[in-house]
Formats: sequence, structure tokens, C-alpha cells
Amino acid sequence: MTIESIVKEARRNSRTVLNELESKQVMKEAGISVVEAGLAKSKDEAVVLSLQYGFPVVIKILSNEITHKSDVGGVKLDLWTPEQVGKAYDELMSTVTKLRPNASITGVSVQKMAPPGVEVIIGMTKDAQFGPVLMFGLGGIMVEILKDVSFAIVPLEKDEAREMIREITCYHLLEGYRGTKPVDVEYLEGMLLSLSGFVQEHPEIREIDLNPIFAYEHGAIAVDARVILEIYAEPVAGEKIP
Repeated sequence: MTIESIVKEARRNSRTVLNELESKQVMKEAGISVVEAGLAKSKDEAVVLSLQYGFPVVIKILSNEITHKSDVGGVKLDLWTPEQVGKAYDELMSTVTKLRPNASITGVSVQKMAPPGVEVIIGMTKDAQFGPVLMFGLGGIMVEILKDVSFAIVPLEKDEAREMIREITCYHLLEGYRGTKPVDVEYLEGMLLSLSGFVQEHPEIREIDLNPIFAYEHGAIAVDARVILEIYAEPVAGEKIP
């Protein structure tokens, strides 16, 4: 699916928040590396997809009404066998339906579990005065605990992307710390530049959240993604709205 078709489908259903699969597809169009994921609407489909991707896998609840999946027990990690996938699917569905009984559930996303790396976050929000603003920082739960992030206004130049990464307080963690290997900072700069160019071309996007991104010695990959669209209003005669 293209970003145009994804946006059109969301508009048709009066949605502004794209689900994980839609968000990842949009990010692939932006040139961002993401962990491929597939939709399973049943336990059997989840098992089949896990066999296709290869173990270990992760399964996550897929619902347009559930944004923070971990908060409702909607994520199962480190699944190594078809039996574990089937059991995790049942447990996940049972927990989520108890905690969010009125939520409409599409199914689960299935993806191969990415090797661990240094967790970082890249995001975009729109400021009323400055327009699109990019964010970079330590990811995972660290972004909520440490709030070690930096910001820059779009469009972003290469030297600005470089400075943006280096100005976080815990930058030394990216350089290698106590025997760990340094991460590919130049690749992260490229991700920021790709996202900057993409949001310039797509004003219909209001917010982007890539968290976590696993940064490695060579390359990086987004494990999860969330994209939020601008609120849509029907255009008046002669007016075009994205």
C-alpha cells in the first residue's frame, strides 16, 4: 500500500491514528528501516506467520483504539516455537479483552524479534509557530525516565542532524560504553534527514513516533512505529486539503 491509499483508508474510517502495520509501511516509504510485520487474525495465522519470519518472534495486539499496547498486556516477546506463539496469542487476547472489553481488535501483528541494540527514539511533532519539529534521544522506557532528548526544526541540514544527536546528555552511550561497541551514528543522521525530507513532502502527517529504534555498530532499525494524521475537514469549493 502507498501512503496515499493508507491515508485515504484512514480518512474513510474517520481515523487519525494509523495502526502499526500502516505506520511501518509509511515509514518504509520515508526510507526508514523497519522490522517487517504481518497481520494475523487468528491463532493459526499467527503461527503460520511466525514460521515464515523465523524464530524468535514478537506478537502485538493490533487495534485502532489501543495505542500503548504494553499497558494492556498486548505484547509478547521472545517466542521460539509454534506452541509458544499459540499460547501467547491466547493469553494476549484474554488479557486485552478483559482490560479493554469495548476495543475493536483487528488481530495481532507478528514480527521477527530484532537483535538487541542501543535503544533510541526519533519523532516528529508540529509546533504552532515553527511547524514540524524533529526529536532525537534515548529510546525505550528511558525516554520517559530520563527525557534525554534534543529538538530541531524541519528542514534539517546534515550538520544539524549531526549536532542534534551529539547534544543529548547520554551521547557517550552511543560512542561505546564499558566494552560495548559504538553505534552507527552516521546512519542515525541519515534517518533524521530522511524523515525531515519526508515530513516536508507530507503535510497531512501531524506526528511520528519511532520507538524504540535499535541502533547497531552497522545500521539501525525501527522496531515500532506510530503515525498520526492531521484532523481532516471537508474542503470548501476551490480549496484543497491534504
